Amino acid sequence: MNFVYPQANLIAGVDEVGRGPLVGAVVTAAVILDPANPIAGLMDSKKLTEKRREALYLEIKEKALCWSLGRAESEEIDQLNILHATMLAMQRAIAGLAIQPDYVLIDGNRCPVLSMPAQPVVKGDSLVAEISAASILAKVIRDREMTELDKQFPEYGFAKHKGYPTALHLEKLSLLGATEHHRRSFAPVKRALALG
Repeated sequence: MNFVYPQANLIAGVDEVGRGPLVGAVVTAAVILDPANPIAGLMDSKKLTEKRREALYLEIKEKALCWSLGRAESEEIDQLNILHATMLAMQRAIAGLAIQPDYVLIDGNRCPVLSMPAQPVVKGDSLVAEISAASILAKVIRDREMTELDKQFPEYGFAKHKGYPTALHLEKLSLLGATEHHRRSFAPVKRALALG
């Protein structure tokens, strides 16, 4: 991984999953890895198979010094907008860490307001092990939530598209209307509500 780490004892990596979907929470994770207990194969969660993600998810929870999840629900996304809701969810993940880090590395091009130094890292989920670990935790949790939502609303296909605006999801949205879990501020959901 070609990334020069800042001089700090405890570095947390933070990532989010779920900015693009039309339904459900945006989920974030913060992870402080243990240098004495390395985890092989960490990379951007989107590049891993579901089976490999699940295995790494268990290993991260077991071997990391600490980890925490944060989230912002669809109602908060509608109130704040997706960017501000994501920043809030990241703040919640970091605040939830049992050990507070000296420095935070965040996937993307901006950071939430924090009480410790932080820097954004573009493509951080491919460059920084801590961010890769966070992306895996967040993705496994959000995917599981979409699978659960699929059981409640099987006709929408949430287990397949995970809430993203695929052709199938958009078709179901126009046919069936929005569930209470849909993000009402997102254009395709607005359109479906206007038709309903």
